[in-house]
Amino acid sequence: MKSFDVAIIGSGPAGASAAFELSKSGISTVIIEKETLPRYKTCGGGFVFRGRKNMPFDISSVVEKEFHSIDTYFSKKHPHLTTTRDQPIITMVMRDAFDNLIVEKAKENGVTLLQNHKVLDITFGENQILHTSEGDIQAKFIIAADGALSPIAKIAGWKETRTIIPALEYEVEVPAADFERLSQNVRFDIDAIPYGYGWCFPKKNHLSIGVGIFTKTTKKINLKEHYATYLKTLGITEILSEAAHGFVIPVTPRTDVFVQKNVFLTGDAAGLADPLVAEGISNAILSGIHAAEAIVEAKLDPEKAAALYTAKLEAVILPEIRTGAKLSYHFYHQKTFRDIVLKKYGQKVAEAMTDLFMGERTYPTDYKATISRKIKEAIF
Repeated sequence: MKSFDVAIIGSGPAGASAAFELSKSGISTVIIEKETLPRYKTCGGGFVFRGRKNMPFDISSVVEKEFHSIDTYFSKKHPHLTTTRDQPIITMVMRDAFDNLIVEKAKENGVTLLQNHKVLDITFGENQILHTSEGDIQAKFIIAADGALSPIAKIAGWKETRTIIPALEYEVEVPAADFERLSQNVRFDIDAIPYGYGWCFPKKNHLSIGVGIFTKTTKKINLKEHYATYLKTLGITEILSEAAHGFVIPVTPRTDVFVQKNVFLTGDAAGLADPLVAEGISNAILSGIHAAEAIVEAKLDPEKAAALYTAKLEAVILPEIRTGAKLSYHFYHQKTFRDIVLKKYGQKVAEAMTDLFMGERTYPTDYKATISRKIKEAIF
């Protein structure tokens, strides 16, 4: 039986980044991946600058496009808002190439990659025995980086406490004139779908176009119908090819714990995507690094590692997400108040969100007082 200090389940940004971080400390690490890399991963592929600037190596080889401006459209009541920065606000990547790059960097430092290994069950103890489709693997620690559905979290005993929302995205090829017109800037269309937005993310040779609901609602919403309507909004009347990909995004974190039975939840498995815009790559990477740091700093002591990881999440990521979740509710459910604020402060709001993407600010902790003050100022 192969034995390691840490087994990482999943080779996405969280898992691969955790592996790379662990590899710098000489801790024996294996990435267990159920597919063969590189593999397609459903994702808009918009990597915000706050995440990119913290990457420990150059990612230019997998960059599809860089955008220094983003356009945000609302209803016809408001003009669209544009923000611009000197550094790329959003970098477009295809997740198969991006994820594989991080894995290859980890492998260069000695991390083992086991592909086509599906984890079927785990026997928990002082050391964990992972029963995979290709045999058993032993590890003291497990980092679950296996996405929104996270089979590992279920095996380890977690109950579902996250808010999980649906999204639908298409990889679309359009005529050259449409591609030229729509490939100049990243575009968000708020309210293109109830309680959410539509997006048009230009890649090297095609567009990633999608719609998603980004807050909890009991109403049934037909994603395909809203996607078809959104194509008309974009002025697309002819499609050369399209491939549909439905997926889900956790937009609130788990409410119990993030570590149990020596299993550390990261990224979407933990529910760490930004609740307001559903961007998840940057927090996935950061949480993977935090999990690795906790294990290293604890010198492989399970209790200390669990406490350290929780403390790291509570220091940065979780306060942001909790505030973002509350702001998301106000933004998507209380549109009248939102529109009043946007009418007077729309550009300032857009600039603030862009600063957040750039990593230059965080969500305001006193958001209720701020919103109340802005509404009063706008009305009176």
